[in-house]
Amino acid sequence: MESYDVVIIGGGPAGLAAAVSAKEHGIDRVLILERDRELGGILNQCIHNGFGLQIFKEELTGPEYAKRFINRVKELELEYKLNTMVININEDKKITAVNREDGLFEIQSKSIILAMGCRERSRGALNIPGYRPAGIFSAGTAQRLVNMENYMPGKEVVILGSGDIGLIMARRMTLEGAKVKVVAELLPYSGGLKRNIVQCLNDYDIPLKLSHTVVDIHGKDRVTGVTIAKVDEKGKPILGTEEYYSCDTLLLSVGLIPENELSKELGVEINPVTNGPRVNESLETTVEGVFACGNVLHVHDLVDYVTLEAQNAGKNAAEYIARVKNNISNKAEGAEISIIAKNGIRYTVPEKININRMEDSVTIRFRVGDIYKNSYVSVFLDGDRISRKKRLIMVPSEMEEVKLEKAKLAAQGQLKTITIEVEKE
Repeated sequence: MESYDVVIIGGGPAGLAAAVSAKEHGIDRVLILERDRELGGILNQCIHNGFGLQIFKEELTGPEYAKRFINRVKELELEYKLNTMVININEDKKITAVNREDGLFEIQSKSIILAMGCRERSRGALNIPGYRPAGIFSAGTAQRLVNMENYMPGKEVVILGSGDIGLIMARRMTLEGAKVKVVAELLPYSGGLKRNIVQCLNDYDIPLKLSHTVVDIHGKDRVTGVTIAKVDEKGKPILGTEEYYSCDTLLLSVGLIPENELSKELGVEINPVTNGPRVNESLETTVEGVFACGNVLHVHDLVDYVTLEAQNAGKNAAEYIARVKNNISNKAEGAEISIIAKNGIRYTVPEKININRMEDSVTIRFRVGDIYKNSYVSVFLDGDRISRKKRLIMVPSEMEEVKLEKAKLAAQGQLKTITIEVEKE
């Protein structure tokens, strides 16, 4: 059984950045395990631009962004296994995986970085009446078919959900000659970035119907049309508001779910809001030596943030290994401080911090649960407000962040809780 210092589960943008970071911080024995046929993950099918503005200060396509990290992996001569499915991780950090070359095999690791990404929510989670005809695809599946497999799913399209992949596919299908009839969104606001609404819908005169959902799918062998209806505040269809759209294809862009089946089997504690692991300031999960980053931790809006987070996870894993090799305890002195999301803040990453373990500052990322205009993000230390910063607009589709300074936290003394909340004027 081979042994490694750090094994990264997933070779997408998070896994690549984490592996490179671990190597650059002094770890020699690094291995990436990727279930697909090539490195790069979801970026390989994202041929649109808009990636890399923060990391590389220029606009790149998804494959171009991934290629830069893949090239770096090869320059550093990092090991990776493709077409490899991890099927189990136990508490001793022993990984069981399978592929065609090695068959069923085991790897022992001193540290693990979880970077499995996320999957799309399917029709089965929506309870839409109707048969199960051909022509219903998740937006990501349609994206792969068009961009990588050179296959057009259909010619007349309705899209349910206004997540970023759905918005991007509205434009992509249009450019390939399809007619996108409408994008329907259950919520009263879009789930995608503002720039994607403008560039993918408005620029192509594709209507977006908020507070609408699909209530019936027509057709038995192939989709022939869908009926959409307006919904009330509880998300229930309103009688008399039904509209019929003829189409041969229905694309679903109805949310992403972090891939944490392996995490749960390992015993990692999961946050029910993010569906991702609970982590501390080092991005370490509740299992010592196991770190998490990218969309397996929480769904990001920009890949640049995934990269920054993954680089941090790789560095922290390297520091963990250094302590292990030098027989230094990884238990930090002092108590962990809980970060509480309150009054409009849905969650925070991380959820706990230890002042003695953190660097000069730590970035807390979060999402709000509604649209807030001319509001404030306030930070309280044991009930005492230490900051109150105005935000012109905050929307659920875009991540927000605050920075906590170590010096300010340490000056508080025996700090127990940090609360982040939205305050109105």
